[in-house]
Amino acid sequence: MINVEDSIDSLGEIDTSSLVDKVEARIIHFIQQKKLKVGDVLPKELDLAESFGVSRTVIREALLRLKTIGLIESKKHKGAVLKNPDVLGSLRKVFHPSILDSETLKDIFEMRLALEVGMADFIVSKITEEDIKELEEIAETVVSGDTAYPWQIEDEIKFHGKLYKISGNKILMELQEMLFPIFQYVHQSGLLERPIVAGEFVSHKELVQVLKQRDAEAYRKAIRQHLNNHFARILDVV
Repeated sequence: MINVEDSIDSLGEIDTSSLVDKVEARIIHFIQQKKLKVGDVLPKELDLAESFGVSRTVIREALLRLKTIGLIESKKHKGAVLKNPDVLGSLRKVFHPSILDSETLKDIFEMRLALEVGMADFIVSKITEEDIKELEEIAETVVSGDTAYPWQIEDEIKFHGKLYKISGNKILMELQEMLFPIFQYVHQSGLLERPIVAGEFVSHKELVQVLKQRDAEAYRKAIRQHLNNHFARILDVV
């Protein structure tokens, strides 16, 4: 006797992706396979349609998606041209607390902490005397208590935003602009179960003094301790 359940299992899953999804993936694969570079021109719509065996309407929709994410642009007399995409463009549209669930918000909170500690080598290797002076001036005006509270986003952007700028990494600089508002929301929303408590704390002024040493490891430890309370709210041990 045939086991019906075994027979059903053997059928496998159905590919539910749309034709446009598949064509979009094929075009991206084509770009990678041919090692196309920024400025290179993609085949014409008609040629793509004939090659993939689909209508030009499907090709147009797939190309429109690639244009939306900034991978291609249309140029007169050329057609679809490969461009350097806005890597964070799509993320920028969804980086808002109102459209992200609690777990994603917490993950983003953690990501910002990881970036702050991970940037130590970049910051120390690129910081100048002018940067030090500017950080000292900022540290004189921002709030730095002995805990993670009070926490003001304006202060964070002034001081930590400057650190991101010193790193010289444009992606990090763009990312921090999106991270801070969400970090503020999570910090103050009650999403983190553990309360803000007093503990060992390195102030902004003390961070600047450590940066003067030009010691990446010392700064990494100092920025980790500066963020100690935030880590304490998401980890059992700090």
